Amino acid sequence: MSEIESMCGRLQQCGQPELAQALVAAPSLLEDLRRVDLDAIPSLVQRFVRSRPTPPEGDLAPATCVTTDAGSATDTVRLVDQAALQSAGEAMLAEGRVAVFTVAGGQGTRLGWNGPKGTFPASPVTGKPLFRLFAEQILAAQGRWGRPIRWYIMTSEANDAETRGFFLDNRCFGLDRRQIMMFPQGMMPAFDAAEGRVLLSDSTSLAMSPDGHGGCYAALLNSGALDQMEGRGIDAISYHQVDNPLAPVLDPVFLGLHARSDESSGEFSSKMVSKAGPDEKVGVFAIRGGAPGVVEYSDMTESQTTATDSGGHLRLGAGNVAMHVISCEFARRIADAGEASLPWHRADKKVAFYDPATSRTVTPEGPNAVKLERFVFDAMATATRPAILKVDRASQFAPIKNATGVDSAESSRQIQSALYGSWLESAGVRVPRDEDGRLDATIEISPLTALSAADLADVPLPEAITPGASVSL
Repeated sequence: MSEIESMCGRLQQCGQPELAQALVAAPSLLEDLRRVDLDAIPSLVQRFVRSRPTPPEGDLAPATCVTTDAGSATDTVRLVDQAALQSAGEAMLAEGRVAVFTVAGGQGTRLGWNGPKGTFPASPVTGKPLFRLFAEQILAAQGRWGRPIRWYIMTSEANDAETRGFFLDNRCFGLDRRQIMMFPQGMMPAFDAAEGRVLLSDSTSLAMSPDGHGGCYAALLNSGALDQMEGRGIDAISYHQVDNPLAPVLDPVFLGLHARSDESSGEFSSKMVSKAGPDEKVGVFAIRGGAPGVVEYSDMTESQTTATDSGGHLRLGAGNVAMHVISCEFARRIADAGEASLPWHRADKKVAFYDPATSRTVTPEGPNAVKLERFVFDAMATATRPAILKVDRASQFAPIKNATGVDSAESSRQIQSALYGSWLESAGVRVPRDEDGRLDATIEISPLTALSAADLADVPLPEAITPGASVSL
C-alpha cells in the first residue's frame, strides 16, 4: 500500500473524507498532512468545534502577589526585599544561567506594517525596531555582567525567513550571530465551524495557523533549544513577547524572586501591573479552585470585572503583561505532558479557504472557522509555588498592538518618552512640561546608555531640555 493510500484510509477514519479526496487530486498535499496529528482530530472536533467550551466554573479570588515598592503593598500584595532579590538575580546573570526568550511569531498587519512585528519601528525619536531595542538590552547586560547571553527567538512559518534576513541585514545588531537561535512555533489546522472539516488554503495546502504562545514549550523542546540551554548551564528562561518595547528582558530582581526566594519554587514566575480600568483587555491573575492562574478578560462576568475592594481598587486587577521566568526543567515537563498540562482554547476566526468542489477560494464575510491555540500561562496551574511580581506599569508596559488609540505605536512612544523624561528629571535635568504636567518634548534613551534611571549617574547630560525638542541619548 502506498503512503497516499494509507493516508487516505486514516483520513476516512478520522472523519475527514473531503481531505482524502483532495489528496487523491493533489498528492503534494501529503506534505502538510504529515505534520498533523490525525489521531487527535476526532476528539478536537468533538470538544472544540461541535461543542463550545465554557469557562471553568467557580469563584475567583485575587492572587497573592509580591512587590518591592512599600507603597504598593496591600492585603494581597506582600512586600519583599529588593536588595536581596537584586543580588541573587545578578549572581545568576554573572554565572551565565539565564537566556532571553522572545516570542515573535506575529506580523505587523494590524499596524499597517508589511513585515514581522519585531521589525516595526518602535522607539520615540530614532524609530529603532523592536528587535534592536531588545538586542541593545542584551548588549548592555553582557557588558555589565561579563557573560555572553543567549537569545532564543520563536518565529512563525509566516515570518521565519524574513526575520532571519532582517537580523543578517542588520549584522545581528552587534551581537554574535552564534548566540542567537531562531525556530518557528508549531502549526494547527483550521476547522470549518459548521462541520469540523479541516480547511484547505489552496488545492495543495492546509489552512494552518500558529498554535499560540503556549506552543513555545513544544517548540523549545523540538527545536533542540532546551537541550542547548541545559548543555550551556542555563536553567532560567526570561520570556517576553515582541510587542512591548519596555519589557526588561533581563530583570535581576525578577530573576532573584524566581530562583532564590521563599515566594517561588523556581518553576514559573510572572509579572503583573494594576489594570488601567475594568475595560482594559488583559487577563488577570486570580485563584480558582485553589490554584493561581490567568483568567482571560473574555471569560469574566461583568460583576467580576468591575468588583472593587475596600480601598476602591479593582478586586481582580492584577493584569498579565506577558513577562515570565520559566525554568528549563519545568518547560521540558510541560512539553512532555502536552495537553495534560496545557489545554487547547477555541478562537472563532474569519478564514479564507479553498473549496475543492468548485475549485475556487471562498472569502467569508464573518467568522467561519475555529482555530485552536495554547496559552503559555496555563502552565502556571501545574507549578508548585508560582511567584507573581507587581511592577510599575509606566516603566515596563507600553505594548504596540493596535494601529490607533490604546496600545498603539503612538501611545507606546508617548509612554516611552514620558519614562525617559522622568529618568532625566531624577538625574537633575530640567525637563519641560505643559500646564497639565505632561512632558513637552520627545525623549529616547538607548539601553546602551542606561538600563535604569540610576545608570545615568555617570552619563554626561544636558542641564535642560528645550520645549518641543526631540532628544536621543
